[in-house]
Amino acid sequence: MSKKVTLYITGLLLLVLLATGCSSENEDSSSTEGESEDTAASEENSEETSERTLKHAMGEITLKEKPERILAPYLEDSLVALGEKPVAQWSIGETVLNYLQPQLEGVPKVGWDLPVEQTIEQNPDLIIFSAPSALQNGSYEDYASIAKTYVFDEETGADWRQQLTTMGEILNKQNEAEQVLSDFDQKAEEASSTIKENIGDESVAFVWTMGEQFYVFDENRYGAEIFYNEMGIAKPDFLQSLPEEGEQWNPVALEKLGELDAEHVFLIGNEGEPGFEILENSSVWQNTPAAQNGQVYEMNDPSHWTIDGVIAHEMSIDQMVDTLSK
Repeated sequence: MSKKVTLYITGLLLLVLLATGCSSENEDSSSTEGESEDTAASEENSEETSERTLKHAMGEITLKEKPERILAPYLEDSLVALGEKPVAQWSIGETVLNYLQPQLEGVPKVGWDLPVEQTIEQNPDLIIFSAPSALQNGSYEDYASIAKTYVFDEETGADWRQQLTTMGEILNKQNEAEQVLSDFDQKAEEASSTIKENIGDESVAFVWTMGEQFYVFDENRYGAEIFYNEMGIAKPDFLQSLPEEGEQWNPVALEKLGELDAEHVFLIGNEGEPGFEILENSSVWQNTPAAQNGQVYEMNDPSHWTIDGVIAHEMSIDQMVDTLSK
């Protein structure tokens, strides 16, 4: 074989080897990219459809995918905070949670006691009750036959932080729930500093008027728990004279209300409530420190003041800061 032919054959072999190598690299690269895409898709799919079994007050449920049609009367605050919109919202007649209406505009109403017939009409794939006592209009089995049904225990449902955390577990949004609470704590800390810069150690009280009756927030009632216990806002001595907190929130007589020694009072109630006029015409009330100093502030949307929820408390904090900074 001549030298020229030998070189020619050698060259062909090199070309074949190079071509084979390139093809192998391309296949490996394509395979790696394909595996990467498949892994990402698998992880995303796993996040969306990961099966989880949740224990609750009435037993346990297994969720195989992210629920889309959620019915959770009076728990809408936690749902909205986690970026979810319920299929229907809590109501008593035409009354709804006014403070959430920007987020719940167009969402149909459902009776506060969740009638079984109305539940069926909404075709939910997940029903959530705030407590066993919230099952007013049917048995657990009635609702469980319609859709997966989760029932908070009394303690968890009544604690807005635990409620939000548990809602995150139900919806597979634990990280989002942690972030919401972290953001809230930062907001409360900053608001506390701002308020104290404006009023120092002066005390603040919260009075809700409904009809002709008056209710004073004790240190564990709704947003007052945040203001007094977490933000360190000074509370009036008057709170010590209130009866111990019970299941029933009892009104305070006008004569007793005249003893309220707070320097600032947030008077909460729907516009036109008779209680506003009663206080305006009461010499007993007009002699309280806040009234004498013109430091009684009317808040005409009680909906976020009289409920526990992260969005509700954020709105109340914003109103406090805005009002006491003027």
